[in-house]
Amino acid sequence: MTDDERPVGDDGPAEDGRATSDSPATDGGRRPLPADREEPVGRPVVRADPAVTGDRADEAVGFDPEDPDSVAEAADTVRAFSENTVGDEDNVYMLRGAAACAALVRGVGSYKAAAERAGGDVSVAFIRKWARVHDLPQAVRRYVARGRIAPTAAKHIARVAGPDRFDLAWAVLDGDLTVREVRRVASEVNDGRPVGEALAERGVRFGRVELRLSPDQYRELRRRASLENRPPGDIVDDALDSYFD
Repeated sequence: MTDDERPVGDDGPAEDGRATSDSPATDGGRRPLPADREEPVGRPVVRADPAVTGDRADEAVGFDPEDPDSVAEAADTVRAFSENTVGDEDNVYMLRGAAACAALVRGVGSYKAAAERAGGDVSVAFIRKWARVHDLPQAVRRYVARGRIAPTAAKHIARVAGPDRFDLAWAVLDGDLTVREVRRVASEVNDGRPVGEALAERGVRFGRVELRLSPDQYRELRRRASLENRPPGDIVDDALDSYFD
């Protein structure tokens, strides 16, 4: 059986309608972090959130892979998505197209069948790439919807698995990586190179983030760090350990 003919449960969303997780991320060894989609395939969790998409939340379209009519709508959406270049800069539009791709694959059972159902010039590669974007964890997809991570970069982030997905996504935010750099890093990581090494070569020091604190908190942070002979970052790291636990 080829990858194109493989049922979705073997290379895509799981049989219960949720995404698979081949290598779950870990949070400092304390607990697993979801490196893949947790919500049902096709549900517009991010697109329907007014805090992310504003007034456009009312326009959010969901796709139910168990509903034949919804699968038909997904097929039409995928074909239109593949043919329409007008929406290339519209991140919310791109996420809807990704959702349609994922739901269509789930509904018909394989990437090949999904491409045939969509018709036109829709390819297996096109559907696979965008379905994987839909499979990204919500924390990453929210940055895509906000316009902080380009959908074209998200396609390459989705190519890597586990905690590397988060590392590469956050490097886009904090390291200003271009789409071309994201693509190259993703390829190197999939070839076995540690993501931190690949990012460092491009000047990204993973783990560095600029924070804005209130004057009182900043003053106290500096005072504590001096008294304890520690870098301020260590104090913040300890505080976040307690907060996240």
